[in-house]
Amino acid sequence: MTTHHTHSDLHSEQGALPGEHRGRVASPVIKVRDLAWLEFEKPDLDGAEVFGHAFGFATSFRGADELHLRGALAGTPAVVIRRGARSRFVGPAFLAADDVDLVRLGDHLGVRVQPLPDPLGGLTVDTLDPSGARVRVVSSCHQLPALPVQTPLVHNVNGGTTRTNATQRPAREPATVERLGHVVLQTTRYRQALDWYLEKLGLIVSDFLYYDGQRAKGPTMSFIRCDRGREPADHHTLAMTLGPRTRYVHSAYQVADLDALAAGGEFLKDAGYKRSWGIGRHIQGSQIFDYWRDDKGFLVEHFTDGDMFDDTLEPGWAPMTASGLAQWGPPATPDFLGIKPGRESLAELRSILANVTRSDNEFDLTRLRGLLKVANS
Repeated sequence: MTTHHTHSDLHSEQGALPGEHRGRVASPVIKVRDLAWLEFEKPDLDGAEVFGHAFGFATSFRGADELHLRGALAGTPAVVIRRGARSRFVGPAFLAADDVDLVRLGDHLGVRVQPLPDPLGGLTVDTLDPSGARVRVVSSCHQLPALPVQTPLVHNVNGGTTRTNATQRPAREPATVERLGHVVLQTTRYRQALDWYLEKLGLIVSDFLYYDGQRAKGPTMSFIRCDRGREPADHHTLAMTLGPRTRYVHSAYQVADLDALAAGGEFLKDAGYKRSWGIGRHIQGSQIFDYWRDDKGFLVEHFTDGDMFDDTLEPGWAPMTASGLAQWGPPATPDFLGIKPGRESLAELRSILANVTRSDNEFDLTRLRGLLKVANS
């Protein structure tokens, strides 16, 4: 008798059908504990730092050609930005449980364990996933001490009175980022990349999405969490979706509560930054969300109140639709969906024309029809 069960009663259409992807493997090489940080290159570190502070990060390191932005909780920096000729996402760094796991992974991949630069400390195994994306797995990094966090507001709810003779006045200030939550990546080799992360890093799937009418062809998006046994982990640390090119989609950072998120959004708007989509509550993951564009156009998310799952939950399955991205909130915007006229949508269109008939990726004409249906749903 298994202790695993689906979470169709929580937010998914149903569990897997016979023969569908299980969303985990029995004996992965290692099981990573978390997402440590994300690495970017940008030509303007000053602009990156200004936006970072407006978004709610603190600076933990600043050199001539490198910037580290951190959340308030103890741990590693959340974002590492190095000076580069153009703005690009370099890749994620995942946290191994210990050095022994790092050595085991390095031996399995045939990759040497290397020391990280002093501002980060610790060790890394650097490799590529099947999409060609750079992936780091790290251990024993320097631990930054905790900083002050925002205190969630006290609410008068359910007929109770917990706040008397006191008003609610959340300050219009940056929403203090507490920690990095997840990153979403698009790939032309979704199934190969998914299996790689499950087999090599021990991640497990919380939810699968599939194109409407194409379930028999398999999923096209997965929300993937760390397997910590009975210790709950974020609903997704990594999300992956099939698309016409391999690229960064967005990353998400936890804040204290809805008021911190909303007031922080007002601060960003007053500072001249552009909201992409929000405020709303997601279905997969349940987070209250608010999406913004940073100084170079990267999509970043404030979130609060996300789901936490242990290892007993099997994946949920649901069709992918634009309207199914949120329980409540405004409709998903063209900017968020990547169809707003501009540089990114043109790059996506060029990739569709270049890749849809190639045999070395999974994004074919049938999948293109499914994606177009999502955009119009």
